[in-house]
Amino acid sequence: MNTLFDKIWDSHVVQVIPDGPTQLYIDRLYGHEVTTPQAFDTLRDKGIKAFRPDHVVAMPDHNTPSDQQEVINDPIGRKQVETLAANCAEFGIKHFAMGTKDNGIIHVVGPEKGLSLPGMTIVCGDSHTSTHGAVGALAMGIGTSEVAEVLASECILQSKPKSMRINIEGELQKGVTAKDVALYIMAKLTTSGATGYAVEYAGSTIRNMSMEGRLTLSNLSIEMGSRAGIIAPDETTFEYLKGREYAPKGADWDKAVAYWKTLKSDDNAVFDKEVSIDAADIKPRITYGTNPGAGIAIDETIPTLDGLSDTEKVQLTTQLDYMQFKPGQKLEGTPVDYCFLGACTNGRIEDFRAFASIVKGKKKSPNVVAWLVPGSWLVRQQIIDEGIDKILEESGFELRLPSCSSCLAMNPDKVPAGKLSISTSNRNFVGRQGPGARTVLASPLVVAASAITGVITDPRKIM
Repeated sequence: MNTLFDKIWDSHVVQVIPDGPTQLYIDRLYGHEVTTPQAFDTLRDKGIKAFRPDHVVAMPDHNTPSDQQEVINDPIGRKQVETLAANCAEFGIKHFAMGTKDNGIIHVVGPEKGLSLPGMTIVCGDSHTSTHGAVGALAMGIGTSEVAEVLASECILQSKPKSMRINIEGELQKGVTAKDVALYIMAKLTTSGATGYAVEYAGSTIRNMSMEGRLTLSNLSIEMGSRAGIIAPDETTFEYLKGREYAPKGADWDKAVAYWKTLKSDDNAVFDKEVSIDAADIKPRITYGTNPGAGIAIDETIPTLDGLSDTEKVQLTTQLDYMQFKPGQKLEGTPVDYCFLGACTNGRIEDFRAFASIVKGKKKSPNVVAWLVPGSWLVRQQIIDEGIDKILEESGFELRLPSCSSCLAMNPDKVPAGKLSISTSNRNFVGRQGPGARTVLASPLVVAASAITGVITDPRKIM
């Protein structure tokens, strides 16, 4: 009996190379300005056209400024964005240009436009491609040479990963979001705990999770080493996708849903590994180190060195020295300099609703610089249509323009060296938000509460 992953994988196998990888057909290739130039150059050098350009969608997002989008001042970023536009024009690929209503972060735009659909194989030269697995697709990040493979043949050579199911049962506590669930799993499994696996998320907690929450959870699958993070499509999925711009319509929709309903693991499917989690054990969470798995519940303290091996002591001490924290320290109440709401992890409408629910009727701390950046122009329009922008403005916040923004230091939204940022993004690596910047990862609720108080704050105390 097959897992959901097996069903999608097996239906896309073109051929299996003896003692080698599998040639896998790809339904959708996404591209952005950072990882595609070399891939297009490869095709150009070999005199090859894009095999199925209508299966490819590209847009700039990493270098896009969030304060204005008339010009990119950084010459390297500007060159990358201009090169993407030129390559798409030359190879006949759909391009959502910066500043247009179709543009945004590629992992936000794909699902919201119905370009990412259940049962698809989806790839992109970006590690957080796992996001799209939330709709019931097999979605994987790939390298630049592999992007060229897919452009040229609509296929890719891949070794089949093992399968893991993470079962989460029960109701989430007040103030706990999908981001907290992901951070909890990463701390439990470590950032390498799912290496070599494709993960399926299952259980009542997942079934009761919104589509936006599922997208957040799948987005962070890569941060525990997983090849992909997938969730079986259900009525929540169908309701989210129905009427989307590129989703099937009419009789095609009915036919698609009938197929999508078969996309689930068989009752007696066997996984290579299973993990069970009780949702009641999860509290709002924050990170203290320089990888997403170095996290604690917001009311806990940083681990001490007691009982650690010499290697583990060095690892923990190195992380804490960079973060300017101490073993055994409680982080709640620590002053923050920057607050960031956005990224492909938490740049969706539900995230802005959550943030607004905390800050409504309150004022932003004068000690905090806050960047609130929608994941797409559609999300930004929803924020305006729902009046969330007015709530934010009255509380002293500015709604910025769609961009990857402060998720990574490739655009103007860089956190200065030594400053502490509390962020809804996906990575807290050394220098990720700017050279010398210190990053605490958290949910939109925790970031909102911290933006109001000026210190790391448990949102349950002000909800």
